Amino acid sequence: MNNIAKAFVAAKREFAPALKTSTNPHFKSKYADLAGCLEAVNEALLNQGIALLQETSEDATGVTVETVFMHESGETIRGGKLHVPASKQDPQGYGSALTYARRYSVMAACGIAAEDDDGNAASRKAPTVDVSTYVSSINGCENLEDLKAKFAIAITACGTDLQAKAKVIAAKDARKADL
Repeated sequence: MNNIAKAFVAAKREFAPALKTSTNPHFKSKYADLAGCLEAVNEALLNQGIALLQETSEDATGVTVETVFMHESGETIRGGKLHVPASKQDPQGYGSALTYARRYSVMAACGIAAEDDDGNAASRKAPTVDVSTYVSSINGCENLEDLKAKFAIAITACGTDLQAKAKVIAAKDARKADL
């Protein structure tokens, strides 16, 4: 467990919040969809040599999902099984239960929460971490290895400041695209 434990901790430092970008038409509320949850963690996990798998099984009343992390060394961490009953006993009911289970399983296994990307987030106070130096450092990276190292330093410096993290992640993504 030494390899995957170290790699998972390093990846966790880079996890982003799952943004609430989808709207539930029945309740007129926003939520983080499955794609947003996976987007918040996949790149960080892969950067550390970890693949995220979701094992699924069905039963007479719904679906069960377990998020599994597999390190390139062959070591694995299992996130525990989550059962979600299907609201209807038809393909749509099972599909909905599966998506719901996968979304909540990955959020629980990764320890991430859904975060608003609307007015609530915008109305928070300005970032307390000045990331301009880190962003400049990221923008000056000449290769992906340098980018990875400087991003790790910058994201750690952001602490719990989500706005600062978002700026650092945006700078990293832009520089990575250029490289």
